[in-house]
Amino acid sequence: MKRSRRPLVHPLAPIFWRAVESIALSLAPDTVRGYRAATRHFLNYLGAHHPEVSSLDQLRRDPHILGWLSCLRAETPPLVLAAYVNKLIRLRRIFEELAWLQQIPDLVHLLRREDSPRAEKCLPRAFTSLQDQLIQKELLHRNDLSSNVMLLLRHTGMRIGECVDLPCDCLRSTGPDQWAIQVPLGKTKTERMVPVDAFVSEIVQRLRFLRSLDPFPADGLLPARPRGRDMLTRELRRSLREIATAAGICTRIVPHQFRHTYATEMLRAGVTLPSLMKLLGHSSADMTMRYLRITVPDLQREFHLARSQPRHLAPPPKSPSASVRADLPGLVESLRTSQHVLEMFRRTLPDGPPRRHLDRLANRITKIIADALKLAPPEK
Repeated sequence: MKRSRRPLVHPLAPIFWRAVESIALSLAPDTVRGYRAATRHFLNYLGAHHPEVSSLDQLRRDPHILGWLSCLRAETPPLVLAAYVNKLIRLRRIFEELAWLQQIPDLVHLLRREDSPRAEKCLPRAFTSLQDQLIQKELLHRNDLSSNVMLLLRHTGMRIGECVDLPCDCLRSTGPDQWAIQVPLGKTKTERMVPVDAFVSEIVQRLRFLRSLDPFPADGLLPARPRGRDMLTRELRRSLREIATAAGICTRIVPHQFRHTYATEMLRAGVTLPSLMKLLGHSSADMTMRYLRITVPDLQREFHLARSQPRHLAPPPKSPSASVRADLPGLVESLRTSQHVLEMFRRTLPDGPPRRHLDRLANRITKIIADALKLAPPEK
């Protein structure tokens, strides 16, 4: 039975409802309900704490708006951040509409952008070592479509949306006994190649075999989607919850945690940050850092490695004496070699201060080469 609400009794209610109706012309029904809920909450607060307010001209930021914000923060149970911010955004939009409809410009200053709290930072959600072992053990035991897709996510760092879009010929040979998966256009609208080992190649072969057993017509995709892409994604998420429960994991598990776990594993294995960005398909190092889970044992290992093998005490690499000549042509050749290595390294970095700094260094080397060439004796 649909729950009936008591009618909102407040002198400002008709004016606010007209503003909501004006905004609602281009909004979805769920969004309109959110605007109505924010209006109801604000006017109920005014009626209970400031009954003297009966016109828009009487509204003030302090105490009316700031008091309402305090009331929102004091709710029990507390509002989640998204619900709190949505109420602020919708009431501010209503005030903007009222300022235009009623020709009261001061209404737009009652709620400010700085009133909305900052979004919570996305923390890394890599599995713990025990969780990773339990889940992979359960996945290997099942050996069905869902479990093989999850294993593919775990060992390639793909997003679940990228995995369900994989074509049957996604596995590419890159050399003798070397393979890579070509990840299709995903969230960042870019393609990438992810190197894989024999274990992942076997997973792809198993998925191809399972697809060959499906009675559905071939569409060139690795996992079948008889009821559409979204339904397949929901089924995979539901299957992962069942797998986690069977593995004895009580906490909430989502497929994206495989991507975090893969990134952390690659970092611990020695993969550099620029290379890890390429593997994950990121264009920003800040985004990649959100995926990494650096624990105290990781810091201890890096600390003891730095103490036992400090880089500033490591001997410089020896160059073959035959390839280096102690004359002007040898000097110029060495400078050009250094310039080439610098440029190759620069291209691996994303746009940002480090890359621009290397640009300046490359320009300096070019000037040094030009000055060095001037040392050549004039031809007679």
